[in-house]
Amino acid sequence: MDILTYIGPGLLVTVGFIDPGNWASNLAAGSYFGYTLLWMVTLSTIMLIILQHNVAHLGIATGLCLSEAATKFIAPWASRALLSSAMAASVSTSLAEILGAAIALSMLFNIPIPAGAILTFLFVMILLITNTYNKVEKFIIAFVSIIGLSFLYEMTLVKIDWVSAGIGWVRPSVPEGSIIIIMSVLGAVVMPHNLFLHSEIIQSRQWNLENEKVIKKQLDFELFDTLFSMILGWAINSAIIILAAATFFQHNIHIDELQKASDILKPLLGIHASSIFAVALLFAGVASSITSGMAGGSIFAGFFCEPYDIHDNHTRMGVFISLFLALIIIFFIRDPFYGLILSQMILSIQLPFTILAQVYLTASRKVMGKYVNKKQTTFILLLVGGIVIYLNIRLLLLLFL
Repeated sequence: MDILTYIGPGLLVTVGFIDPGNWASNLAAGSYFGYTLLWMVTLSTIMLIILQHNVAHLGIATGLCLSEAATKFIAPWASRALLSSAMAASVSTSLAEILGAAIALSMLFNIPIPAGAILTFLFVMILLITNTYNKVEKFIIAFVSIIGLSFLYEMTLVKIDWVSAGIGWVRPSVPEGSIIIIMSVLGAVVMPHNLFLHSEIIQSRQWNLENEKVIKKQLDFELFDTLFSMILGWAINSAIIILAAATFFQHNIHIDELQKASDILKPLLGIHASSIFAVALLFAGVASSITSGMAGGSIFAGFFCEPYDIHDNHTRMGVFISLFLALIIIFFIRDPFYGLILSQMILSIQLPFTILAQVYLTASRKVMGKYVNKKQTTFILLLVGGIVIYLNIRLLLLLFL
């Protein structure tokens, strides 16, 4: 079937926004504010679909990933600043992924978090260095399936107020003290490194860019791949908030560490729920560490106007920087849960710069040729960027005033 040939890139991106950082943000959102912040998952996912589809469009139409296009078409000082901040975001992402997997190993096997982080780092590096895209995609699809099934099972064990959940999904609300969590949810869903990663993966398959029919078919199937994958991610993220709201918020329990969530789940939902939670967290951490490492490789290779190629030294260096720096930082983190929340907030602060670069590139006929964005598409992208900037300003005012 044709569709099976084109499905895959979206699922790699989906793993990036159902990572351990999302778990921390969503558990905090649900345990502190119940169902009221579900709207942020909905809004973030809509924004994500728009941005990911647009950046995939860039990759298909130009044969360049976002980092390559930035280096080629944006002034050197601006492109270097953009890619440097994107590398920092990739490290921040990898920190959350490796830390989450280490926490899961601690929950399952009582392995100390530093040792678990080292094991995760080594395992992910081996997977990335020895596997092709297609093999990695199969790993990712398997991991996403396990995570999704885990939360479907968890949701059968709790009593959910679906009316409140339905209202929470569509009605914006900013309860007092929620802005940091709102920003962490935004940064956990709309992740800068995923924009670089999606544009890399979608153009790396070496389609015949001279054949208009091939490009048209790829654009059509890419939209389906993106919609399917992002909606799956929305469902899983929503499930985490709903589980936290139904399990913790209803009992006035505030979650400030993932281990605590596991311990509390035992008496409330039974020992099986706790084990499934830890296994799903482990798979999420490993899978998303793979994608954050790939993103780091793509971004760093972009400095040299090169595509991601794991056999190339620049790509390998980017993968190593993203994962190894994250590993080092983990050894200095005293509060793992707060570290996860903070890492996602950092992503939301970097996000406007990536969005603005993406809008500039896809609105340029010099870059996109006949596939340049329509004016209404550019307007929508700028609107998304405006929302992100507005939320960032609110966050900064809260932190510094």
